[in-house]
Amino acid sequence: MLAREPPDLSRGDASGDVVLVTGASTGLGLALARELLATPYRLILTARESALPRFADAGIEPGPRLWLRALDVTRADERERIVAEIEARWGGVDVLVNNAGVAFRSVVEHFHDDERLAQMDVNFLAPLELVRLVLPSMCAKRRGRIVNVSSVSGMMAMPTMALYSASKWALEGATEALWYEVQPFGIHVTLVQPGFIRSPSFLNTRYTHDSELSVHDEHLPYHAHYVHMGSFIERLMGSAFATPESIARRIHRVMKQRTPPLRAAVTIDAHLFSLLRRLLPRWLYHQVLYRSLPRVRSWGREEEQPAGPIPAPATAPPPADRGSAA
Repeated sequence: MLAREPPDLSRGDASGDVVLVTGASTGLGLALARELLATPYRLILTARESALPRFADAGIEPGPRLWLRALDVTRADERERIVAEIEARWGGVDVLVNNAGVAFRSVVEHFHDDERLAQMDVNFLAPLELVRLVLPSMCAKRRGRIVNVSSVSGMMAMPTMALYSASKWALEGATEALWYEVQPFGIHVTLVQPGFIRSPSFLNTRYTHDSELSVHDEHLPYHAHYVHMGSFIERLMGSAFATPESIARRIHRVMKQRTPPLRAAVTIDAHLFSLLRRLLPRWLYHQVLYRSLPRVRSWGREEEQPAGPIPAPATAPPPADRGSAA
């Protein structure tokens, strides 16, 4: 499968486009990697250095048209190195898929600077920096595609996911501006918006220092928020129709479209929430969602809730790994 030679680009065969995928060693990224291996694209699949063995575990080995590269998307030197290597050997990136991401579960009161920056670095700042690095080559060729993997959380917010929603809303706003900016150069930009996916990816959600405490202490004010939302999200993930493979196929279709949309909702629930936002008055929309939250009447009503700041644990959770997007 990997021995196929790339097409002769001198004849204008676009099927040999150079595709860079971040966070390709697990979940949706791995599903997309497998989807694209069956095509004539020339691929650069990236992951953190510690996650690179996952490719071999998945039966993916480097070849003439496939590179496997270590990339911590939050490190400027690593971003610059990989884009420079691609430009030197393959003439630049034709399709950038910003897939790497991380999710923190936290109410607004429970995150601090280091945790906020860790979330925004991976989901917002790093994708834009990669876009900035690949654009000069795309503009010179007057063609290219940028696919930023967003989320249904980029169109609606959920309690206990404030940081994650903020990062995706920021990505959506910047990507929308980018869509206008690069159309004159023949560059297409798309936000892929998955909703709930039937996978164990929710187990990778991180907690901040304070949210971790609240999960395990029933007397703390937001304990019910975390417990009920956690089980609610787990149920939705377990019953979702969409899988990483089905979403990977949708991303591939977007990559092949002559005029792809700015926003591509790729799951049933993403379409549903988009429809609700368009049809319902905003005040009613928020009331409907609020009343749909699991056991929301019990939130914040526990009898014994201490006042003042949350105490530090005897053993603090480890600090966030800012390069954790796999």
